[in-house]
Amino acid sequence: MEEDLLKLVLTLVELLRQLIERQALRRVDAGDLSDDQEEELGATLMALHDALADLCAEHGYTLEDLNLDLGPLGPLLPRGD
Repeated sequence: MEEDLLKLVLTLVELLRQLIERQALRRVDAGDLSDDQEEELGATLMALHDALADLCAEHGYTLEDLNLDLGPLGPLLPRGD
């Protein structure tokens, strides 16, 4: 049961990471950020991605394992992210 809970928490963190990343890309495309802010945001998102990948590996998961199948709704996370 602990492993299922851990996988759920990791999945939620990955979902939030992807949502934040999409919002950041919208802000970059809209020109809302300075070059320094874009650089810092990119580095932060990459560090978060790497930390999540490390946590997954530590517990025997891959990032792809976090993509829950919601049946007729399809996968929870977009493919290829």
